[in-house]
Amino acid sequence: MILNIYDNVSKNLILMVFILVFSVFLPNFAPSAHAVEVKAAVASNFTSVIKQLKPLFEKKTGHNLVSSFASSGTLFAQIYNGAPFDIFLSADRQRPEKLISEGLAVDGSQFVYAHGQLCLWSSHAELIDSDGKILTEAKWSNLGIRHIAIANPKTAPYGIAAMETLKALGINKSINSRLVIGQNTAQTFQFVVSDNAQLGFLALAQIISLPKPKRGAYWIIPDLLYSPIQQTAVLLNKDEKNAAAKAFLEFLQTPEAIRIIKSSGYSDY
Repeated sequence: MILNIYDNVSKNLILMVFILVFSVFLPNFAPSAHAVEVKAAVASNFTSVIKQLKPLFEKKTGHNLVSSFASSGTLFAQIYNGAPFDIFLSADRQRPEKLISEGLAVDGSQFVYAHGQLCLWSSHAELIDSDGKILTEAKWSNLGIRHIAIANPKTAPYGIAAMETLKALGINKSINSRLVIGQNTAQTFQFVVSDNAQLGFLALAQIISLPKPKRGAYWIIPDLLYSPIQQTAVLLNKDEKNAAAKAFLEFLQTPEAIRIIKSSGYSDY
């Protein structure tokens, strides 16, 4: 009898200790019940900025940001065909507004998160002067300029801006045979890096993201030569009640995020 009493006391004591330890340490190992994955469709020119914003957003909110990068037109088509994105960060205003009009995005959630700047870039520092005279005055063959890269104007707003610039300078017809077309700004960048094109029209942010020794030379094209690149974010209908998606859009408008965006090569006009 006495032995049984002691056995019961020992068992109860061990159970109480186990419960106490479990209750103290479990919160440190259990995943947050509020952590949600945010799936973002992001225009490729914004890649380097998202990589800076992602850890800050995740640390601040506990949510996870998963981004897919492509041209705005490609992402628009994917969303239109049911791709499971929560938010769309386009490089223009037209596509987010089109999604709203089609009932695929939340009206009133859209805002301009960045104003893009177009630049002419070469990895060969000697090719580009501060006034961009190489486009209108240089003899390209003598300089070894065989190709000039632009993003596809049908899917990439920066490609549209590049074509508008060439037309404004009166060289769109004479330069046409030298153009090579990238699917997006990321591929256009690769054309220039690999020297398959000696010049390329890119987002300034893509050049700013490079280490200074690798920036080559670039000319920031006057914004009077092309239509404003108003990069617009919108919440998609798939998860219009997704608090995490809304949290990222709110984060994108905080002073901390805006400071990073502006320092990365986007203007504030």
